[in-house]
Order: sequence, then C-alpha cells, then structure tokens
Amino acid sequence: MTGVLVGIARHARPKAPMEVVEHARVTRETGIAGDYRGAMKGRPHKRQVTLIEAGDWAAAIAEVGRGLPWQERRANLLVEGLDLPQAAGVRLCIGADVVLEITRETDPCERMEALAKGLRAALTPDWRGGACAMVIEEGEIAVGDTIRIEA
Repeated sequence: MTGVLVGIARHARPKAPMEVVEHARVTRETGIAGDYRGAMKGRPHKRQVTLIEAGDWAAAIAEVGRGLPWQERRANLLVEGLDLPQAAGVRLCIGADVVLEITRETDPCERMEALAKGLRAALTPDWRGGACAMVIEEGEIAVGDTIRIEA
C-alpha cells in the first residue's frame, strides 16, 4: 500500500498561521524544520509530526458545509491514497529516507470549532483528525513523494 504526500505545512510559533511549503528537512531534533511543535520536548516526543488523510479532511469539511484549506487543520503532512494506520508503533516511509512512527491519534481541539461549527465533532470518529508521529529516520521530503507503510 502506497500513497502520495500532497501537502507539507508548518508554523513557526503557537497559533501562528500555517505556512505551506513544497519541501522540508525532517530531523529527530526538529520534526519538520521550521515547525515549533516538532522540537523534542522530552523523549520520546509523541507529537513531533502530524499527518491527515486528504479524504478524511474532505469528508469532515463536507459534513460541516464549509470549504476550508487543509492546512487549517494544522497538520504537518497531507496524505492521499493511503489509509493512515490507526495503531501506535506502525512506521511510515516517506520519500527516500524519512521514517516516522505513529504514536497516537491527533485529537481535534477547540480551534477546529472556531473554524466551523461542528468541525471538531466531524474530525473525531475513526481517527479522522489524523495521526501523531515521531521521527525515526531523518531526511528530505517533498510534495509528490511516495508514502508507504513499512513492512
């Protein structure tokens, strides 16, 4: 099973707007380079990188009747064509080098409700809000890279 990385986003400080980029460096120390949340805050850091499926985001915003860009979810990576694993410990390979390990579900926060009434609830079932991961292997990623579950 493979998918495609169709979006990369980061934010430099808490509550800052998300910056959409075409490529990024991913390290164990910083997560997505330039993203404040990725810096290690104790080991293991369980929310270093966040991922969301494009189809899950589309379903959630359709449910609330709003057209919102994916980065408003505040996830780092947007994935298409791959069902993200819903279990801690599963590893994902992105591009040639990067390996992430799923740590937990991303819980939708009150900021989602501020974007659209009902969005927090629309993102809650079946890990629809995405997954958190920590960096296992570093490297460069770019929009268009293949993403796959490590065998």
